[in-house]
Amino acid sequence: MSSMNAKRVMNRLQFGQLVIGPPGSGKSTYCKTMYDILKEIGRKVAIINIDPANEIMPYEATVDIAELITVEDVMLHKNLGPNGSLIYCMEYLEKNISWLINHLKKLDDHYFIIDCPGQVELYTHHESMKKVMLQLQELNIRLCAVHLVDSHYCSDSGKFISTLLLSLTGMLQMELPHINVLSKIDQVAEYGDNLRFGLDFYTEVLDLDYLLEALQTDPFTAKYKKLSKAIVSLVEDYSLVSFLPLNIKDKKLIIRVKNACDKANGYVYGSGEERNVQALLASAVGAETEQERTGILQDLVNS
Repeated sequence: MSSMNAKRVMNRLQFGQLVIGPPGSGKSTYCKTMYDILKEIGRKVAIINIDPANEIMPYEATVDIAELITVEDVMLHKNLGPNGSLIYCMEYLEKNISWLINHLKKLDDHYFIIDCPGQVELYTHHESMKKVMLQLQELNIRLCAVHLVDSHYCSDSGKFISTLLLSLTGMLQMELPHINVLSKIDQVAEYGDNLRFGLDFYTEVLDLDYLLEALQTDPFTAKYKKLSKAIVSLVEDYSLVSFLPLNIKDKKLIIRVKNACDKANGYVYGSGEERNVQALLASAVGAETEQERTGILQDLVNS
């Protein structure tokens, strides 16, 4: 079936999450946990794996790119390295998008969780992933990007600034509603002594001049003062980056991310689920009180 015919079939609004982030940030675990939460509340969910290097998955994928192409096969037959093979796979998916469309049109009543590769250039300057998502949006699939980064980066000012720049670049490149998440926040206790500021400084991305001051105390980063200042200024000028904390074992924090995603992709306003005015108001921006927000963060810091 051509992609044009597939578009005629999928005329009902659908919603989903595009789960991205560096290797080791917990994307696949997040997908499994979010799947379980959504199933628990009665939502029809399908996990779509489009990571061709994802050989061991903690979930059962409804659609798996391994049926189309894998990094291992490309390395074997195209004589490419791991990174080149992964880019080749995503370009191949872009050219064979009808394969993915034909699978998705069979799931026209499902919410999609899309597990993506961890190679960051796919979301910062390479075009294939962006083009694939644009074609899915043309099928009335409303997506938001969930960008996971390891909270360990908060313990190093230079790494955190790099994380901010990576998050901002991904937001601008993918052009999707975007939720940034600090994953593995439960491990803060292990490196909490290295945090120069309270956790809310990192989640809310407060005055970054304090980070610049911290960088001046490091002999290695001090010599890049002008570069660091330019990067910080760029992030602050756009004023787009903030983070939600996530402990995958804490249902309260998982639901908080779920609610943010439902607002970002429009699910709370456009799905067919039964809801009332109170439910809509509870999902509205700013509905969470300051006490609830800081209470969550304080619990994490004190744990």
